[in-house]
Amino acid sequence: MNIRTIRTASTITALGVAAMMLAGCAASGATADPDAAASGDTSPATELRLGYFANVTHAPALVGLQEGLFEEALGETKLTTEVFNAGPAAIEALTAGAIDATFIGPNPSINTFIQSGGASAVVVAGAATGGASLVVREGIDSPEDLEGTTLASPQLGNTQDVALRAWLADEGYETDVTGGGDVHVTPTENAQTLTLFQQGQLDGAWLPEPWVSRLVVDAGAHVLVDEADLWDDGAFPTTVLLVSKSFLAEHPETVEALLQGELASLDWIAAHPDETADVINAQLTADTGKALDEAVIDRALEHVTFSADPHAETFETLVANGLEAGTQKDGSIDGLFDLAILNGLLEAAGAEPVSAGGLGTE
Repeated sequence: MNIRTIRTASTITALGVAAMMLAGCAASGATADPDAAASGDTSPATELRLGYFANVTHAPALVGLQEGLFEEALGETKLTTEVFNAGPAAIEALTAGAIDATFIGPNPSINTFIQSGGASAVVVAGAATGGASLVVREGIDSPEDLEGTTLASPQLGNTQDVALRAWLADEGYETDVTGGGDVHVTPTENAQTLTLFQQGQLDGAWLPEPWVSRLVVDAGAHVLVDEADLWDDGAFPTTVLLVSKSFLAEHPETVEALLQGELASLDWIAAHPDETADVINAQLTADTGKALDEAVIDRALEHVTFSADPHAETFETLVANGLEAGTQKDGSIDGLFDLAILNGLLEAAGAEPVSAGGLGTE
């Protein structure tokens, strides 16, 4: 395969974070609940149950699993995993206590935080930005061509579903959560979206990578809206790391180890641009039974940046988009971020801290 350019944020690139973290150079006292830690009420968990998606936008999870970086960082804590199609399903599992943490899009993270009054979960790191677009069939060349069409999203209320509905509203179209309106939005599992598009039963879809590239390369779709064009500097969060608030309070050491594993994965991606696609494909094969074609994964990786920065400054806009889309309740997201452990690790590695945007702990 050709050498690839993998986009990573400067906070971790070439800093040797992985080596430092796995050598035990974590910042001292970097816990979510210092009083509990000081009193001895916390301890490493015997098991960490981690969710993620089989998407290129979840590459830090895929690489970390395939390369054994999470297991190495977690030590004696057993790691079990579950693969989801979209965020709302992962939130259901987190809320039910079936998983402890998950890589997930920002809008489901916002939803669970608001609906629980801030009690359910917190964002402890970012993972990826970019890599989402509206792709459509031949004959649709402008927003004006969308009236009466049927478009898919991964799941009702997921990050791409919200982005699609909010963008359509800005273009003057009405939608509703039952598929009615001027443009019919039908939440559909990603693999099924590809099949339905190929069969001519869908006119397009707003999707994350690699599904954007799969529809473009495998099904002849073209990009009508690259979501990066809708954000300042093209930076919008696609994937964050969300942790159960109770799990964080009880096992901050385990969350710290999980973050060590993610930073190690991000560092590995930055250091191995020519191997990243193969490692992602190896994990995708393990999860789904099928690897991505080279043209698909190459195109997908060109549109995603990997970083521990959750871009908290965008979340108030994401809340407004969810309200406009009609997929979430109004409420405060003050306290959504707990980046203290992450920033302790970054500081220990000589990297710049990331911001909670006034919405939590740094």
